[in-house]
Amino acid sequence: MPQPLDTLTAALLDAARKAGAEAADAIAVDGTSLSIDVLKGRLEQAERSEGVEIGLRVLLGRRQACVSASDTRPETMAEMAERAVAMAREAPEDPCIGLAEPAQLARDWDAAALELDDPATEPTPAELQDAAARAEAAALAVPGISQVQSASAAYGRRALHLAASNGFAGGYARSDHVISCVAITGAGTAMERDYNSEMRIFAADLPGAEEIGRIAGERAAARAGARRPKTGAYPVLFDERISSSLIGHLLAAINGTAIVRGASWLRGALGQQVLPAHLSLVEEPHRPRASGSRPFDAEGLPTQRRAIVEDGTLTGWVLDLATARKLGMESTGNAARGTSAPPAPSVGNLTLTPGDKTRDALLAEMGTGLLVTSMIGSTINPNTGDYSRGASGFWVENGQIAYPVNECTIAGNLRDMLKTIIPANDARPHLSRRVPSLLVEGLTLAGE
Repeated sequence: MPQPLDTLTAALLDAARKAGAEAADAIAVDGTSLSIDVLKGRLEQAERSEGVEIGLRVLLGRRQACVSASDTRPETMAEMAERAVAMAREAPEDPCIGLAEPAQLARDWDAAALELDDPATEPTPAELQDAAARAEAAALAVPGISQVQSASAAYGRRALHLAASNGFAGGYARSDHVISCVAITGAGTAMERDYNSEMRIFAADLPGAEEIGRIAGERAAARAGARRPKTGAYPVLFDERISSSLIGHLLAAINGTAIVRGASWLRGALGQQVLPAHLSLVEEPHRPRASGSRPFDAEGLPTQRRAIVEDGTLTGWVLDLATARKLGMESTGNAARGTSAPPAPSVGNLTLTPGDKTRDALLAEMGTGLLVTSMIGSTINPNTGDYSRGASGFWVENGQIAYPVNECTIAGNLRDMLKTIIPANDARPHLSRRVPSLLVEGLTLAGE
């Protein structure tokens, strides 16, 4: 019979103490995943995995080591602790590692209020196969679709519990339901593809499989006859599906790990303008039914809403305890971790201030340029912010979509790009990162 996760973390801490650790934290994760792939109306692949993973971090002075296992027997945990302590004795010293002080720890959180775990019954393989088949059929019914590359439906649930020798102990669970479809138009070298995928924490919130498949088909059909665009400097509108990648580059540049290493094009930018003055970027770790929500971070610190960028000005870094100590600052409650590595800074839910215009209105304003709906590969210089990515989408003439394009490269500098972004009002409210379509002026396009 499986042991409760809090029992496992308590046993790991006890084993660490007996092995000679001065301090320790432990994590236990119980995960279940089920995915079904359909091809030509028939079952293509079915996968199911379930099991418990445990992780232990031990500290000896200013040395630390991490170990993990999927075996929860007492003798295994004892061996883990002994190995971790032996590894820590050989590790280099780091004056900034260490657990949180008891006064820093989260208290009185309400994980249930975040609605991260669907109480509905786990879907059966037959139900998932039916959903995937319906998505595939809907995509194939779209005129111009030659085949469906993949159609799948999946379910997952993870429960975790974190405990530390400083007195912290807490856990929560999260679930997810996914339907996705990839459709293809054309054949041979004229083949083009596009996709649609939807994920929700609660199955009741998930759009219908037919709708998901239909949109995948329509997107792919619209790409028929794609060709390379013109070369030159043009405005580029990043579609809402991929616009969060721009904000992701900003987050990577303000991550405490990058700042500590000096490998960031935003080092020294604290208190400076990084976005247009009317835009803010707000972290929201307590938003209900959002995949990036959490009641506490991976070091047991409370999570809280904060404006990372306020009215265009960068207000702070993304920090865990170690990076905060190296910078002489306080943790921002952004530690994340798995079972086999120490904590590191990371951001979950975010909202970028939306604009007051639709995507089509921004297309009309841009006149001639590129609407990007898909990106591939990237060359981002972390020190300078120089940006270059492969892209496909649609060429825009006189404010209207003229024809689909592929095999082009867009380039610029992130510092300049982010300061001039113009947001639309089309961010999807259920996403962890709510970022609307973004118009960027004057990027360099390399096409025909």
